[in-house]
Amino acid sequence: MSKWAGFAAALLITVGVATPAQAAEPAASVTEVQVTGPVAQRFNLVVLGDGYTAAEQPKFFADVQRHVSTLWSLEPFKSYRSYFNVYAVSIASPESGVDCDPALDAPRRDTPLDMGFWGGCDASSVQRLLTVDDAAAQRYADLVPGTTRANRQILALGNSSTYGGAGGTYATASGGNALSALISPHELGHSLGGLDDEYDYYARNVPGGAYEGGEPASIHHTLLTPREMRDQHAKWWRWLGEPSESGGPIGRFEGGLYTQTGVWRPSAHSMMKTLGYAFDQVGRERMTQRISAKVPLLTGGTPAGTIGADRVVWVRTMHPVSHRLDVTWTLDGVTLRGRDAVDLRQAHVQPGKHTLTAKVTDPTPFVRDPAVRPAATRTWTVDTSVVTPPAGGPAVVASTPVTAPVGGHDVVYVETGEPTGAIPPVRWALDGRPAGTGPDFALDESRRTHRLTATTGGTTLTWTVDADGPATTAELPPGSEFHGSFTMRLTAPDGMPEFRVDGDGWHKYYGWPTDPNAPYVFTARGTEIDGLAYGNLGSGGLTVSPFSDRKPGYGRHRIEYRSIDAAGNIGPTKSVTVTLLP
Repeated sequence: MSKWAGFAAALLITVGVATPAQAAEPAASVTEVQVTGPVAQRFNLVVLGDGYTAAEQPKFFADVQRHVSTLWSLEPFKSYRSYFNVYAVSIASPESGVDCDPALDAPRRDTPLDMGFWGGCDASSVQRLLTVDDAAAQRYADLVPGTTRANRQILALGNSSTYGGAGGTYATASGGNALSALISPHELGHSLGGLDDEYDYYARNVPGGAYEGGEPASIHHTLLTPREMRDQHAKWWRWLGEPSESGGPIGRFEGGLYTQTGVWRPSAHSMMKTLGYAFDQVGRERMTQRISAKVPLLTGGTPAGTIGADRVVWVRTMHPVSHRLDVTWTLDGVTLRGRDAVDLRQAHVQPGKHTLTAKVTDPTPFVRDPAVRPAATRTWTVDTSVVTPPAGGPAVVASTPVTAPVGGHDVVYVETGEPTGAIPPVRWALDGRPAGTGPDFALDESRRTHRLTATTGGTTLTWTVDADGPATTAELPPGSEFHGSFTMRLTAPDGMPEFRVDGDGWHKYYGWPTDPNAPYVFTARGTEIDGLAYGNLGSGGLTVSPFSDRKPGYGRHRIEYRSIDAAGNIGPTKSVTVTLLP
């Protein structure tokens, strides 16, 4: 069993079967794919399946796992996956497939969510627009207990191998296309991030025209020059000149909003322009902001109000996988030492009333705009005349889930009860050796499997630390010089492969757009498929519009490749050098 399969098996737990509000609709079962905390304190991703018959439910779960695993391999989802609960709602469809797939004259299917290409079989739409019946989607999402429109995001997967998806109130994607798992994060960029498309076309094979209008409302499109952005402190001025997460620098690149000229975007190719690349810094900052806004950074602790000076005061925070949140305590503006708790008895509080404040801030480097940096504050009035009754609590109330391996660089946490008279120590050990005390432990392991334990109040929790990055195998034809084209197949049984060409941005490996089991094909100008050219070694990136002006990429190229596993570890980077001849 691969690491991916083991990870999935540990997390898939069916929690119930229910019928939506309209009794004539098929019943559905809700399965926990990932649960990191209470529904009310998490952003809940609800994945619905449409057009999967009862016999095809294993296919639906495989599609769900591929989509979710891809999501966790991309930032900022990778660092903030602990902010998400994920539920799969499986519905046995009367018929297999979705409407108008792939053409308008294709049969209509009897499916619970009425998903269909061409914007729901609209001849004036485009084929790739895969829509869903919103009311039906909401009814089935309501079957996940505690979720509401305010604390969830719907992702509807259609049982199809045709490329397509949509973003808006909900996100949709075809479940089985080679590129389908990359459609989901792009559509979440729309639905969750409010990001716009950076395409220079609307209908494929039809070049977009010139942009007409004033300064776009879009945060990642502009008419301004870099100098004007800096002078006006506008748009992405804080990121200008940085190496883009999707390759090249953050700067000013023409095209976007379905037009070719007259409007500019931050990077040459990012998630919102080309599937397979990462969000650039501008999109990543917005996604970090929006994900954080969906959860309470302060999840619990001592309720705000009037308290005595003879006690321990507590806060509970969210726990990103990649780093700690900062907690700053002040008493009448003077900083106190403490993280999850402070003992006021050690502060020597003078008689009278005072103001105690705890501020939680996310120090993530993904955010540079102070106005959108995630933060939360709680304030108490400390009255020395108030006597605090003793209070205890259980040894452990929450922790990093122990059901799946943690990564070699994860921050693992334990939350104890909240006694008013003491701060219970949490003692950590790595492979049986004492490793420190505190409410969390930041791992820094680059290889091998380890055993991490945390002990407090007579309770011991144990995690498997998977610090081995997955190995990746590349298969290319013999030799290093190729005429016209060459192929590359990447395999990583325990991870998700990605590659980059000549130092450009890392690009997810998905096989080939028409067949996920086929190798990737490189040519000097790309191979046109469904209105896009894939495998382009010329200017413009790996995937380009066929009408774009680009130079053919003959000559020498260096291809690097690696993989990311389910625990977030990045495997070793390897490379090959090839020469493409006319």
